[in-house]
Amino acid sequence: MFDVSRLFPYSFDSKYAKPAAYFSMEFAVDQPLKIYSGGLGFLAGSHLRSAYELKQNLIGIGILWKKGYYDQERNQDQTLRVSFRDKDYHFLADTKILFPIIIHGARVYVKAFLLKPEVFQTVPLFLLTTDIPENDFLAQTISHRLYDPNETTRIAQSILLGAGGAKLLDILERHTDIYHMNEGHALPLCFYLLDKLKDLNEVKKRVVFTTHTPEKAGNEEHSMPLLNNMTFFNGLTPQQVQEAVFPENGVLNYTLTALRMAKRANGVSQLHGEVSRKMWNSYDGICEITAITNAQNKTYWSDPALDEALERDDDNAISQRKKELKHKLFRVVANQTGKLFDPNVLTIVWARRFAAYKRANLILSDFNRFLKIARNKKHPIQIIWAGKPYPEDFGAINLFNEIFWKTKDLPNCTVVTGYELWLSGHLKKGSDLWLNNPKLYHEASGTSGMTAAMNASINLSIPDGWVPEFSKHGKNCFLIKTAEDSLPQEEKDKIEAQNLLDLLEHEIIPMYYERPEQWGEVVKNSMRDVLPFFDAGRMAHEYYEKLYNYEVQESVSNKSAGKKELQKL
Repeated sequence: MFDVSRLFPYSFDSKYAKPAAYFSMEFAVDQPLKIYSGGLGFLAGSHLRSAYELKQNLIGIGILWKKGYYDQERNQDQTLRVSFRDKDYHFLADTKILFPIIIHGARVYVKAFLLKPEVFQTVPLFLLTTDIPENDFLAQTISHRLYDPNETTRIAQSILLGAGGAKLLDILERHTDIYHMNEGHALPLCFYLLDKLKDLNEVKKRVVFTTHTPEKAGNEEHSMPLLNNMTFFNGLTPQQVQEAVFPENGVLNYTLTALRMAKRANGVSQLHGEVSRKMWNSYDGICEITAITNAQNKTYWSDPALDEALERDDDNAISQRKKELKHKLFRVVANQTGKLFDPNVLTIVWARRFAAYKRANLILSDFNRFLKIARNKKHPIQIIWAGKPYPEDFGAINLFNEIFWKTKDLPNCTVVTGYELWLSGHLKKGSDLWLNNPKLYHEASGTSGMTAAMNASINLSIPDGWVPEFSKHGKNCFLIKTAEDSLPQEEKDKIEAQNLLDLLEHEIIPMYYERPEQWGEVVKNSMRDVLPFFDAGRMAHEYYEKLYNYEVQESVSNKSAGKKELQKL
């Protein structure tokens, strides 16, 4: 039998000895392992690294995506091209574990691979695949593409992660006290546990849930008949499911159901916790929603030379190292685009997942005013955009291409491709300003700004997600003033675009060129203030403190079962 405990290269810290399993659809652990799309994966990867550093009794459960998310390339005219290629990972260990699960009433075989802790300094990560000869081609495709656009394939992927991951733990005979769902994708594990334990209250004692999506429309849901046909409920009848989680109008919402089957849940920033409670508290049977602010692993993301210079309070060393890091980034930019950037010029980066609410083109809204700033010879700027749209989000792809065409002839503005961990690190280390301008209340956390701050890049941001917990305008960041909530969105966009350009033109750019000492103080304050709170060690600790080590003290079996008293051990 596979002895999971022997995989850990450390004895568990007594504070973190409770055995937990962390289920996530994506993990951004390191550049060579391309099984992630964006922020959810970056968060999960940092969690595994910090859990390792804290000597926690945690293992990860994910899926080994044969084609990853997608490879971002360029067409002949340099617009975005989506490419899918098979990937192999020789650094993963074959556990020799093969087992069946039921999807759509048919037997599908699952094989488990293992990312051992010593490879990337993480807790053990088990990755499941159906792309094996024991399955027919249709079953093999379940683990081909992260977030497959086909509805039934997406449901099958959730069954693979949730039910397959839970079954793997049983096969490993690994005693697991806590099953942690990072988003609702792994929801079938709750029905696997309900079928196994025969008691909803017993399920609730074991399940905790992290929600990331601050919009109801963004939370996955499917019709009950379809889910039942797909064997989503692990053999439970529709009546049993109805009695347990009472789905509304024949539709099962993943997030709402997870809130009804977990003992406790968390939003991913203090603001997002408030938004989530407002979203869901009118529904019967949900658990308490607290907040554990996302964070990123400093060991992985920060630059040691910058850290050392900050420790010595050496302004010249920080400035010199920053220019070296900018030069490295600009080599990447030149290689991709043929544009040579200058390390002495203020460099702005907008880099994150390309989604409409993130407003990648906000700074271009008043294009004539933007051009005036971009072409200013006395106080020049450079701007880089990067990010992956969802491959079937043609609106986002068009936006990506529109930015490229609008800035194509500007030698100081460019769009780069391949936004993955490696490029993300270069962009954070090589930028002076990290631009973040989503629609207010739409960004649950937005952790990229944390790692930018660790690398002497100042946040220029809307006060959304994690930012209100960190920001001191003009001291450690720059805040874009938001429009009135009551205004139509189109009007908000116009106002906030002007506020962004005002801030750049009248405060930020003059400070960078005319008051470099003041700029340097903002940089240092930003680096100091982001730590230790926004290091993932704090987050991994809080998961144990606020989620794993809470137990249900009272249980009720009616519709208010989720509204129970929880007490910290």
